[in-house]
Amino acid sequence: MSSTPELPLIEQNEGGCGDDCGCGEGEESGLDPALAQLLADAGLDPIEVEDIAHMALSEDLDGGVDVTTAATVPEEAEAVADFVAREAGVVAGLRIAEAVFSVVCTEAFEVERHAEDGDKVEAGQLLLSVRARTRDLLTAERSALNIVCRLSGIATATRRWADVLEGTKAKVRDTRKTTPGLRSLEKYAVRCGGGVNHRMSLSDAALVKDNHVIAAGGVAQAFKAVREAFPDVPVEVEVDTMHQVREVVDAGADLILLDNFTVPETEEAVTIVAGRAVLESSGRLTLESARAYAETGVDYLAVGALTHSSPILDIGLDLREAV
Repeated sequence: MSSTPELPLIEQNEGGCGDDCGCGEGEESGLDPALAQLLADAGLDPIEVEDIAHMALSEDLDGGVDVTTAATVPEEAEAVADFVAREAGVVAGLRIAEAVFSVVCTEAFEVERHAEDGDKVEAGQLLLSVRARTRDLLTAERSALNIVCRLSGIATATRRWADVLEGTKAKVRDTRKTTPGLRSLEKYAVRCGGGVNHRMSLSDAALVKDNHVIAAGGVAQAFKAVREAFPDVPVEVEVDTMHQVREVVDAGADLILLDNFTVPETEEAVTIVAGRAVLESSGRLTLESARAYAETGVDYLAVGALTHSSPILDIGLDLREAV
């Protein structure tokens, strides 16, 4: 995504923690409608994002108040909070941070957007400014930063893989190895970094793995059982031998996951399949080896580490006087 120029101040109504809150009703988001639309346009459910914001804040406040802030900050004081990148990377989760402030703020607040999710940013770059009551800014600070730093770390790691694969047909793809409760956000971060998503849940696609094969009595039998039970669901089959590659491609598998194949073995599998199924490499993959695997002709590289092992991107929040 291209860099976004500095945008004008945008006023948002207070969020969903008051009488008008839509959180938990399962019908309508309590977020500002414009923010909710931005989230929806990004492929996120505004109600889910609002629920996650409530969960994060509830965990941080634990049924009480921010005692330090309540004791040190006058109730009517206002300030501006600047989100600033402390290191270079790819940013993700800025609109979700706005949702956190929307939940916390008891009065209307203003945001100034200096970057968009997916932008490559440099150390010291200003990303987002929020003007609101100082107490609200400080109460929301850690929850908002936890989300933005986590998602930006995933987006940054994904971008490294996407850059290595540039010029090949292969795309880096995530897995279901995500943080419980944060799957949709973490998979969104992968998209921000230039990756693509594998299945979102156990129900939207089938992935026949070794334990399914054992239970069904063979790889072809497992594939056929899923195909017969769920004929409209895409079926991917994990294989670890050339014999299994031949079995499942002849059986009609939509996708084949090549588990822990070497580069020469992957080349052989591509030749055997000859375009009859989509191929995904998994295991043995590193940034150093990724290009070699991509150049064999596979369609995807599955990298669970994108969501289970990516370090955060260091982003800070600096408070300044409102003028």
